[in-house]
Amino acid sequence: MAQTILLLEDEPLILMDLEFAAQDAGCDVVPTASVPEALAKVSELKSDLTVAVLDVSLGEGASCFPVAEELERLGIPFILHSGDLDRHDEKIRKLSAKLVAKPASSDKVIETAIASAQNLRPGDGRMPA
Repeated sequence: MAQTILLLEDEPLILMDLEFAAQDAGCDVVPTASVPEALAKVSELKSDLTVAVLDVSLGEGASCFPVAEELERLGIPFILHSGDLDRHDEKIRKLSAKLVAKPASSDKVIETAIASAQNLRPGDGRMPA
C-alpha cells in the first residue's frame, strides 16, 4: 500500500523536486502551493493522507500554521521544511513536528517525512503494524 504524502510548498521548483523524490520513494503525491489548496486537500482526503511536508513561510506573508493545526487535529503526522526559522521559531516549537532546515535534499526531506509516518504507534488505524 503506497503512502499518500501532501506537499505544501510555494516555490514551484522545490515543489517539483519534492514531488519527484516522493514518487521515487513509491508515494502517492498530493502537491499544493497555498494554504487554501492544502486545507481543501486535507478535508477531501483526510484518513487517506499518511504524512505531509509543509513549507513554513509561504508567499504574501502566509504560513503553513493553519494546515499544521488541522493535521494535528486529525492526527496526521507532518514535518516542517523551512529556510526561515528565526521568524517563526516560537510557533514552530509549539508544533509536534520534525523540522528539516532548507536547504536540504528532496530525498532527505521525503525520507524524514516517511520516517515520521512510520513512527506512529501500531494500531492507531493509520499505518500497518
